[in-house]
Formats: sequence, structure tokens, C-alpha cells
Amino acid sequence: MLYPIKVVDLELATPLPTLEGLDGYLLVWAILRLRGVPIGYLKVPVSGGRCHASTFAKAILDEHVSTIMTCLVREGLLADLPLRHFDFTKLLALPAASDNFWQRRADAAPKVTVAVCTCDRTDDLAICLEALQRLDYPNLDLLVVDNAPAGKGAEELVRTRFPAVRYVCEPRPGLDWARNRAILESQGEIIAYTDDDAIVDPGWAKAIARAFIEQPEVMAVTGLVVPFELETEAQALFELHGGFGRGFTRKWWSVEQGNPVPWGLLGAGQFGTGANMAYRRRLFDRIGDFDPALDVGTVTRGGGDLEMFFRVLKAGHTLMYEPEAMIRHRHRRDYASLKTQITSNGALYALWTSIYRRYPDQRRACLRIGVWWMFHWNIRRWFESYLYPHRLPRDLIVSELSGGLAGLTSYRKALARAQEVEREFGPQTSLPSVAHAVETTLASRQKGAPSIAVRRVELTQPLMPLNDLRDSDTVRLFATWDNRPVGSVNIRSCGPFVGRLQQADGLADALTHQLIAPDLRLGEDVRWAIAISTLTTHLGADVEPTPDRLPEEVSVSIVVATYDRPEDLRNCLSSLHAQGTVRTVEIVVVDNHPASKLTPPVVAEFPAVVLVEERRQGLAYARNAGFIAAKGDILIATDDDVTMPADWLEKLLAPFARADVMVVTGHVLPLELETESQQNFENYGGLGRGFQSFERSGLWFERTWREPVKTWTLGATANAAFRASIFRDSRIGLMEETLGPGMPSGVGEDTYLFYKVLKADFTHVYTPDAYVWHKHRRDDAALRRQLYNYSKGHIAYHLTTWIKDGDWRALKWILWSMPKWQIPRLIKSIIRKEQYPVSLILLEIRGHLMGPWSLWQSYRRVRREGRSSMGPPDPHASVHHSASGDGGCSDGMPHRSL
Repeated sequence: MLYPIKVVDLELATPLPTLEGLDGYLLVWAILRLRGVPIGYLKVPVSGGRCHASTFAKAILDEHVSTIMTCLVREGLLADLPLRHFDFTKLLALPAASDNFWQRRADAAPKVTVAVCTCDRTDDLAICLEALQRLDYPNLDLLVVDNAPAGKGAEELVRTRFPAVRYVCEPRPGLDWARNRAILESQGEIIAYTDDDAIVDPGWAKAIARAFIEQPEVMAVTGLVVPFELETEAQALFELHGGFGRGFTRKWWSVEQGNPVPWGLLGAGQFGTGANMAYRRRLFDRIGDFDPALDVGTVTRGGGDLEMFFRVLKAGHTLMYEPEAMIRHRHRRDYASLKTQITSNGALYALWTSIYRRYPDQRRACLRIGVWWMFHWNIRRWFESYLYPHRLPRDLIVSELSGGLAGLTSYRKALARAQEVEREFGPQTSLPSVAHAVETTLASRQKGAPSIAVRRVELTQPLMPLNDLRDSDTVRLFATWDNRPVGSVNIRSCGPFVGRLQQADGLADALTHQLIAPDLRLGEDVRWAIAISTLTTHLGADVEPTPDRLPEEVSVSIVVATYDRPEDLRNCLSSLHAQGTVRTVEIVVVDNHPASKLTPPVVAEFPAVVLVEERRQGLAYARNAGFIAAKGDILIATDDDVTMPADWLEKLLAPFARADVMVVTGHVLPLELETESQQNFENYGGLGRGFQSFERSGLWFERTWREPVKTWTLGATANAAFRASIFRDSRIGLMEETLGPGMPSGVGEDTYLFYKVLKADFTHVYTPDAYVWHKHRRDDAALRRQLYNYSKGHIAYHLTTWIKDGDWRALKWILWSMPKWQIPRLIKSIIRKEQYPVSLILLEIRGHLMGPWSLWQSYRRVRREGRSSMGPPDPHASVHHSASGDGGCSDGMPHRSL
């Protein structure tokens, strides 16, 4: 995964900023907020050391327009004003629903005890406590529980720098002992837990308290966890692995008291994390305290928070996930710590072991989730890491797998150790034990036939809680606007209560299109278009920024490989010399058939053009020789039968203003379509890739195990540019010389280079603005040779990804997908006699069948002739420059400013 990444907040209710000073960062990871409410992530590449406001705006519209609309409707439904006066513009101007709530309920704020459990991490604790002091909440009780400390650092920090914070020491080692001590020491009606490596958002406590007030049936609340920074590889990999975040959608879970918790809910990490959780204090009097045989400080290394989430549901209570209660987590910065943390995910198996031991009615569910998780999550990913390359290192997958196996036996050891601790230090608490809570739960089963309650809500009036649902587990809300029906939605109730938050979420998710400015009495599509236009203007997405330009000091080398086509080469060099640019540009011509002596006279006509001779035939050999000889920061590959307009170069270079971009390809248009062969080549697909720009990255590379990486859809090296650094990157290197024209394999050297770039998680950009004109083969024999080579090379490319990269997707494509595509195509062409000849389809099939043999022949040839290297100069290549060249460098490789 690319890093470093700048993590920022973007508030959509105010003008978007242009972020400067981002040199060194590859991406901006923005946490989008609407009037303080987090609604989603946005990843935007850094270009020229900055991110334009309009770039943010366009990306937001592309990825989050529906989310924003839904959020605005939800906030409108929670407003305490009649909605009949709100068009979309006024929805944008509404104050936050949470602010309205606290204006009405400021006197109802319950006391919240915020407990931070820590152990010998004084620096982290100081940052955490500084954030806690910035909480916007009137009734706080801040508590630090120091868990079996080795020294007095935490105590001295709290007493000297944070006098408003209470300090207690819990000598029993283990995080759950510390959590239980916080219960005993708490003064608030609500206990909210966070970690010493977390930084709470100023509105965190308010969001937690509001959830408990609005939803009286809720007994536990978890919240959103976002990364504080993504500066190192380990931090980026942790987010790639899943991180702590559980999305931006409010959720509720409950199970009828006395019923087994469904196996799908035993994966309790889906509910949240112990770094951001809160409970009503009285809950622990009913279901007991945290299990001290689980979590950090024991051999299980985790699971204490998840076991409590399970127990909340098991007792028939409601658990709520509230993304407005947001904290930032400081992920581990080094790889070793990350690996240890991933291994600790095996605590899930310790959790399921503890549930299996204590809850006989959950045993089947525990076995099912355990087997499913082992195979679906651990073994499947481990197996897939051998099928195709992953951005997530395999050793992390293996570490989590081994941690899971260890978790099968760790709970028994941890339980024995917890009993030893209790004998050593004495009982800690008078709260019910875990075992007692189990007996109470099993003894209080309730049966009841579920039903659906029907209710009507008039949306021009404020929503009111529904608290008379009795035995219904679902309510169907029929929404009206001025007594006109607009739609309905089913909402699952948690007990006999459905609060305003649940109603607003359900109605907004189901009826956003209907509820955008319904008083306009226009069609939904028209109202939606008006809303998007308003939002576009509000965000500033209709403002075109000045395009970022690659700095002029970045030098460029253009490599033109040629094989005895002097007239084509002359035309190509003429168009290159006509480029409108002031930067330093070097032109390198590689003669791949020096014996003919046809190329040097043409090169001599163009001052300062460098001539490189590569006697080993093959386009990959020739281009590699040019790349080795070239001096530019950006290397461009093009063909001798290509010409380009005068603004081509700068348009092709423009995307390199982004540091994550390593390859840029442009459109390839036919110079002429005068013969049937030229037309057939375009019908085959040509070299162009369309008139819409796009980009691909490592996420696209591993999007599915079912399909290969279709890099042939990304462009061609008749019009491609590369950062010179990739050719010295051990993960990428030079073009694969067993592939390409001039070798038995046919083609594929460019597609495999694209493959390696994406595998390294860099970005490939296709920009049709940078187009060139290609002179297609005019006669049928030349076209047939070309298509035959393309077909052989397509198979050779896939075999190369399998042989060199272990990518088994290639074999599926060759053995199944290709025949499945070609045979119906052949039949269709025979029956309908379509424009593309049957003979050419048969030629392609023959080329596919010859692909493996051709690749073997290429390997034999490269073994004889050797491979090129970016190290010492290759003995097979010699470098010249034209006699009329000027401005030469001391190394004899002249540059030219065009």
C-alpha cells in the first residue's frame, strides 16, 4: 500500500480548502464530515505537493453524493422545525441535529465517567489526556486506571499536569482487571472506555450521551475509530487489513432474551472495539464484570471487549454503534509491532472458547463460527496468497492464522492465571461473576410470537419516539407529506421502543429520493437533478482549477525503437522535434538491426539525437537498451511508425505531478484507414483505449481471484511514459525480454511491465488527451503476422504472470475464459458473417495454441543471449550521437531542450 498518507478532516458545510505543503505525501485520506457528523472516507492523490479544493469537490460528488443527500434528509427529519419550509438549499443550511438536541436537553446531560486504562505508556497517555480535556461536555468524570505499572510515570503525569483527572492504580495485571476497577471507581451513570493510544474527538462524549438519552433501551454504545496518521508502511497495512473502523452507518443489535445469539453475531468485532465503547453503569450489576482471563495482559491477548458485547446481547439488551462518537487511533508505526497486533487477532478463538465453556446453548454456534472463520478468513486468504499476489504481506496472513490456532488453547491457560491473580491479590469486586450472569440469563427466557406493528408518520412534523410496540419486533412506518403517502419502510425494533434516530435513519435510507424537496411537486428525477446542481455549486465542483504541471526541471528521455523503417522514423523524429516544451528533452533512437545501416543516416539529420545500437533482436531488448542509456527522470516509449501533435508531450507528462503515478499511457489513433487490413485491425481493437480517462492501482490489481489482471486494456507502449525510478525498483525492473515483438512469444513486454507496476501498488493513468497517430499495417500479410504475434503474446503474458509471480488466475483465463470467449465469437462470425473475418479469428486461436511453445523458445533464446541490466553497460549495446549534435554532456550523452 502506498504511503505516507496525509489524514485530514474535511467539513462539507463550509468552503473546501486547498491543502498546500503536502510534499512527500502520496495521498490525502480525508474524513468527510457534514456539520461535524462523519459520513465517509475520501482518498485523493497529491499533485504537485497539494490538493485543490475543486479536486476534493469532484471526488466527493463522484463517490459520496448519495451519502450526502441521505445525511441531509436524515438531519432534516431530526430537526425540530416543520420540514414544509425546507428546500434542498435550506437543508444545506440547517444546524446540526445534535446541536438542536443539546439546546433542548442541556439540563439532562448524565454524568459520564471516561476511563483510560494504561500501562507504562506515559507519552501516549499524555496525548490522550490532552484530547480528553478538550471534550465538549458539561458533566465529565475523567479517570485513569494504571494497570500493574513498572514505575510511577503515569501517576506523576496525572498529578502534575492533569489535576482534574482522577488516578487509581490496579495492581492485578491484565486489561480487564483495569476495566473492572474503572467500574468500581466510576461516578457517572455512563462509563465510556478509551485507550491511551487514542485521541477522542471533541464531540465524542456528547454523541455517546445523546445515544443513551434518545434510545432508552440501549445499554451499550460503540463508536467510529479512524486512523490518526498513516505515515508508515505498518500503519497503512493495518488499515488495509481492516483497521478498527466499522463504517459510517448507525446500527443496532439485539437478541430476544433467553434465545441463543446467532452464530453470525459471534464475530463480535463487527460491533466495534474496546478503544471506543460505553455502557450504562447499572448494566454491570445485571450481567457481571469483564472476564479477566481475556484481553491484553493475558495469554489470550484480546477479546475482553468482544466478550462483553456478546454478553450484552445474550442478556436481551440492545447494543448500538454510533459513528458520531468518533476517536482517532494511533496505529503501530513499526512492522514488528503490527505483526504482533495481527497475531493477537487470534483472541477471537479464545473468545469463542470462553463462550463455549459457559453457555451450553451457544456451543453449536461457537463451532460454526470457529470453523467458518478459520476457513473463510484465515485459510482462504492464505490459500489465495498463493493463487495471486496480494498487497497484504503473506507473513501477516500466516501470523493471524497461527494466532487463531494458539487461541484455541489460550483461554484455559488464561483462566488458570486469572484464578492465581485473584488468590494473590484477593477478590476485586462485588459485581456478579460471569458464571452468575449466565445463570440469570438462562433462567429468564421469554417466548413470544413476533409481529409487525403499523404506524404512520407525518414528515412535515417533528418525529416522535414510538414506545408502544409491545410484542412486535418490527414496525412498518408509512410516511406521508401533507397527508400524501410518499413511501414505507420496515424498521426492526429493539424491545418495545423505536426512537427518533432509528426512524430518521430508516426513512432517510429508504426514501431519500422521495424526500428531496417534496413540496416542489416535481418529478423525483428533476428534484434530484436540482439537488445535485445545488450541491455542486455549494462544494465548488463547478470551478475548474489550473491544471498541475510537472515542474520544468524534470527532464525527459524519449526512446524510439526502430527496425529498418527509415521513412517512418524520419516522420516520427520530425514530430518529436516539433513538441512545444521548454523542459530538457533527450531523444534516444535504438537501432535494433545495425547491420542494415539504414537508421544512422536518418538520425544524423536531427541534431543531438542519441543513437543506441542493440544487436539482439526484440523490441524489449531495444527498449531496455534505450532505458539504460537514457538520462531523463521520465522515460517515454514510442514507436517509429507513430507521429504526434505538438502539445502531446506535456499532456502525457501532466499526471506525473502526482507522486503515486508511475505509468501514463495515451490514446493511439489510426493515421489512416485506407485498406481493408487497416480497418480490420481497428475492428480487432486497435491500440487506442477510448476517449475517457481512467486510472488503475493495486486495488484493481487484486480485485478478484476469478479474473486475471487485464493490463492490455490500459494502453500500449506506442504511447507510454514511465518514471525512470521503476526500472531500478527490485519489484519492477526492466521490460521482460522473453516477451515482445521480435521474440518468438510475439508481444506482452508492455502489459507485463504494467502488471509489475500495479503489483507494486503504484498508479497507472490513461489520458486520452495525449494522443498519437499510428500507421497501421496496410497489407493483409503484415496484419496477419501482427495478429498472430498478438495472440501468441497474450498467452505468453499470462503464463509469465503465473511462472514469475505465482498468479494462478492466468491459468483459469487460458484454460477456461479464453475458449469460452473465442468459440461463441467464432460461431457468431460464421453464422452472421460479420465484418471481422472468420479467418482472422482462426488465426488468433492458432496463435493462442502456439503461445506456450513460443514462450519456451523465447526463454531459450534469452538464456543464450543474456538479459539486460540497469547496472554496468551491456556489452551488446553501443551508444552514438549524431555528428551535428551540440550541448553534449560530459558523459557523451547529450540532452536537447526542444
